[in-house]
Amino acid sequence: MTTVIEWLNGVMTGSLKMKPEIANAVDGLAGGILILMVSIGINWLCQSIFRWATKRDGKEDGSKWRPYLSKRKLGHNILLLIPGLVFYALVWVAFGKGNPTVRFLHRIDIAYMIIVVVMVLNSVLMSFLDVYSKTDKHRRHPMQGVIQGLQVVLYFVGAIIVVAVLIDKSPTVLLTGLGASAAVLMLIFKDSILGFVAGVQLSQNRMVQIGDWIQMPDGSANGTVEEITLNTVKVRNWDNTLTMIPPYTLVSTPFKNWRGMQESGGRRADKCIYIDVNSLEVCGEEMMEDIAKAFPIIADHIKSKSGQKDVTNVQLYRAYIETFLRTNPEINSSLDIIITQKEATHYGLPVQVYFFLKDKAWASFERKQSDIFDHLMTIVPEFGLRIYQRP
Repeated sequence: MTTVIEWLNGVMTGSLKMKPEIANAVDGLAGGILILMVSIGINWLCQSIFRWATKRDGKEDGSKWRPYLSKRKLGHNILLLIPGLVFYALVWVAFGKGNPTVRFLHRIDIAYMIIVVVMVLNSVLMSFLDVYSKTDKHRRHPMQGVIQGLQVVLYFVGAIIVVAVLIDKSPTVLLTGLGASAAVLMLIFKDSILGFVAGVQLSQNRMVQIGDWIQMPDGSANGTVEEITLNTVKVRNWDNTLTMIPPYTLVSTPFKNWRGMQESGGRRADKCIYIDVNSLEVCGEEMMEDIAKAFPIIADHIKSKSGQKDVTNVQLYRAYIETFLRTNPEINSSLDIIITQKEATHYGLPVQVYFFLKDKAWASFERKQSDIFDHLMTIVPEFGLRIYQRP
C-alpha cells in the first residue's frame, strides 16, 4: 500500500510531512476501502449468476421447498458469505500478519459473517414454517409460536457473539455479566417467555388448534381461532371482530373449545316445551283413536296401550316427539335422543327435548332446530294440550 502513501505525499507540499502513525491509518483506510469494493463486486457477480441460474432452472424444478426458499431469500443470504470470506483472505494478502490493521478488519468481517449466518438460519426456520403451514398437521400442532421463540433465541445468541467479537472478549464473559441483570431481562421478555411456554403446552396437549371454535367465559372471545403466535392467539368472533388473547391466558383460565362437537356426529339441541298443567288429562279410547289417526307414526304405540287406564295425553305427546325425531333424516339417531318430563315450575310442565342434528354449521343448525321446535309446538293442541303462556 506504499503507492497510496506516496501519492498522498506527492499532493502535499514538500514542507508538510505526514507522521508515520497517520500514514499507517490512511494506508489502512484506503486499503480497507479497496478490499471492500472488490468484495462488493464479487458479491454482485455471484448474485447475478445465481439469479440467472434460478430463472433458467425455475420451471424445471418441481420441489415444494423451492418457492418458499426463494421467498425467504435463502440462496441470496448464503451468497453473502462469499464477500466476507474474500474480504478475510484479501486482508491477509494486503497487510500481512504483523499489521495491527489486520486484526481490526478481521473482527469487523467476522461480525459481518455471524450476522449473515443468523440471516441464513432465520431463512431456514421461516421456510420450514411456510412448508409446515401447508400441511394438515399445522391445524393440530401450530408451530408459529415455537418458531418465533427460536428466532428470539437465535437473535439473542447472535447479538451476544457479534458484540463479543467486536470488543474482542469471550462470549462467556458477556453472558456472565448478563447473569446479574437476569431479573431485568426476564421482566422485559416476560410475555415472550410465558407465551413460548404456553404455546408448547397448547400444542402438545392439543388444547387449541387453528380452526377451533373457542369461547371465553367473560365473553371477550367467541369465534374461530385464525392464528397462534408467540404472544397472541387471534380469534375471529362471529361478528367478524378480532380478539387477541395471550397464550398463557388460555392455559391459566378455563375456556370452552367446541372442537369435540365439530368432530362428533352431530350438534346438540336441548330445549324445553312448557305445557299448561291444566291441560293434562287421561286419554279415553276415543281420544287415543283420534290421535292414532292424526299421527300414524305412533299408531302402533297407541295400540299397545289400548285398554290401559293410565295413559295421559302428555305421555302420547312425548312418544310422538321421540318417534318423530328418530325417523327424521336430519337427526343422528345413533346419538342420544331423550324426551323427558322435568319438575313442574310456575311456568308450567317442562318437556325436555334433547337430540343431535347432523348438520353442525351454525346458521343451518339454528334453522333446522327452529323448524323442528316450530312443528313440535304447533301440534300440541292435537293432543288436547296447551302451551303455557303467562298472562
